Order: sequence, then structure tokens, then C-alpha cells
Amino acid sequence: MLETMRAIRLAGPVAPSGLTVSQVPIPDVGPGQALIRVMAFGVNESEVTSRKGQSGPDFSFPRILGIEAVGVVDAVGEGVDLVHGQKVATMMGGLGRAIDGSYAEYVVVDAANIIPFDSDLPWGVVGALPEMLQTAHGSISAGLELKAGQHVLVHGGTSTVGLAASAIAHLLGATVVATTRNPASLELLTRVGADHALLDDDTLPDAIRTIAPDGLDAALEFVSATALPDTLSLIRPGGTVCFVGALNGDWTIPDFSPFTIPTGVRLASYSGEAKHLPAAVLAKYLRAIEADSLDIVVSGTYAGLEKVAEAQQDLDSGHRPGKRVVVLAEA
Repeated sequence: MLETMRAIRLAGPVAPSGLTVSQVPIPDVGPGQALIRVMAFGVNESEVTSRKGQSGPDFSFPRILGIEAVGVVDAVGEGVDLVHGQKVATMMGGLGRAIDGSYAEYVVVDAANIIPFDSDLPWGVVGALPEMLQTAHGSISAGLELKAGQHVLVHGGTSTVGLAASAIAHLLGATVVATTRNPASLELLTRVGADHALLDDDTLPDAIRTIAPDGLDAALEFVSATALPDTLSLIRPGGTVCFVGALNGDWTIPDFSPFTIPTGVRLASYSGEAKHLPAAVLAKYLRAIEADSLDIVVSGTYAGLEKVAEAQQDLDSGHRPGKRVVVLAEA
């Protein structure tokens, strides 16, 4: 059996050119864990932040980055009910932050963070899904408890998760209002499922009130914490705003007063766990993608670990909406 694998292991902060491949030991599998042969993985903003050495205290060097992966089970530890060759997805659980992640040929993860699936979709498509679907589905279901027929705002609609959230909310039967600051992206928002694609400028509040005179039922906030007061003002009493992310980096509101929240409007947050994307839900979305009823935007696929630097640079440039996926050459 092989004793080493190819991986991108960082000893400290580096430029993209420092994302180089080396040989490292294949990790041992302990009780309750599984060894996954990585077939593909998405490249995420948090990994760019980690590469720069700007992550929070849950991250430490040396580290193999990568917070998600899809692949096949190669070995299991005691107490794990998975079979060799089973297709699986994984994310969360400290992957790529507190423990070594998916920028490698193999990764060891706790079985609790593994989602089995069966699909003939290409690895370049499936590799885009774990973190994106988990966050989008979790924020819609656990954060908003969104229902068919409700009006939902996706503020920051061209973010990777924003695009997936619009597609999922549309599939659910909600009326989706999605925003972008770029007029060229309005057509993309409509394509993925937005019933109303709006520019995020000074005209946005009036445009939303025209669509929902009594207020929206729900909103997902991806832009910033400081945008929350304006977003909350657009929600009807009994409606909910769920804070999911901060594309502009503002994660807190200075001198925040709870009275900023309008009477009767609920404010929630979502940070997510793998359990919020159970196997049955993932299977439903895979079938929907196969049937072309769920549009997932993949902006680029990259062949092999050597292309991770290019994928991170493309992501950091922000020129094309959608997910970047690295497919390992051996897959």
C-alpha cells in the first residue's frame, strides 16, 4: 500500500505561487473515521484567507488547506458503516483549518462529516457542491424556514452561495428577489432562478417595496453585517432575516442596538454543519441537477493539484461569478 501522497502543505503564509505540491505521509485512519480518495474539491474564499495567514484562531500552520471534498471511500476505521468505493462528500468539522484538508490525494475525516451519495454527474460538477449546498440549503431551511409562495431576498446574489440559494429557493417554490452591483450579472441571476433581479443601489428599497408592498417574508444577508439595518427594514412583521456572510468583510456592527430590529421582525444567523445537508437532501439536489431543474454555476474547472494556485488567483480576482473546482488528474 502507498505510504505517501501528493498534497499542498503550507508551513506558513504564502503567495499563490507558494501553493506547491509535495510528498507527505498518507494520514492514518482512527476509530470513527474514514480515508477518502479525493476526486475533486471546490476552492473557497476562506482558503484564500488561510493561505494569507489571516484566518481566525481555529486555524493553524502547518496545514493542508481545503474545507470540502468529494471522492470515494478508501478505508474505514472501527465503527464506520461505509464501504470501499462508496462515493462521498465531506465538509466542515475543522477540515482544512484545525485538521488537514482536501488539497491532497487523500484526506481523513470523521464519519459524522461524511455524506454518501450516488450520482453519475462529473466530478467537476459534484466537486462544486458540498460547502455551497450545505450553506445555501442550511440557511434557507434552518435559518429562514422558508416556504413555497413566500418572497425572499438574496442580498449578494452573485456570490457563490447566493447563486445556489436563489436556485434552491426557486426550486422550493418561493418568489426570489436577488441583487447584484454589476448590471452585467442581472441575466445570470435570472438564469439561476431569480424572479426579480435588481441592482443593489439607491433604488433597491423602492424596487423591493414595489414587489412586496407589505414587506418581504425573508432575506438572506451575504453582503455585510452593516447592511442588516437596511435589510431588516424591508421585512414584514413575522418575517426573518438570516445573516450568512460578509462579502465586504464587515462581520460586526459597531455600537449595535437591538432596537435596530423592527418590531416583530426576526434576526437569525447561520454558520452551518454537515448535518444540515443530510444524504436524502443531497440526493434530491443531485437529481434536480441531473434533470436541469437546479442550475449550479461552475465558473471554472482545473485539472490537478498543480492548478490550485491558478484557481485561487481566479477566485481572488472576482471577475467571474460561480464556483472554482479542482479535479484531480487521477480521477
